[in-house]
Amino acid sequence: MDNTGGIQMERTIKPKDVKHLKDAVIIDVRRESDFLAGPGKIKDALRRQPETVDKWADALPKDRDIVIYCTRGGSVSNSVRDSLAEKGIHARYIEGGIEAWTKEEGAAK
Repeated sequence: MDNTGGIQMERTIKPKDVKHLKDAVIIDVRRESDFLAGPGKIKDALRRQPETVDKWADALPKDRDIVIYCTRGGSVSNSVRDSLAEKGIHARYIEGGIEAWTKEEGAAK
């Protein structure tokens, strides 16, 4: 758990819990090579380059849940999440990334 701005906030969210969020902003932050090699993105997810987070972060709404994901929910998601937190943006990343999301979707069918 992270204590950002006095608010206790989880760093991660499980794939199944993302589906219960209302009006969340979901952002695919996979590196370009991973994006091209992997499964498609989550429906309605925005696509942003993790290397340019400082350029796009300020455009994110402060009054909505922000959920990011990379391939496996590792270093890319962690670094983007930390960059957003430094700007006062509360974001979580999907545990296990798009790989876990895809498995969850397959299990739900």
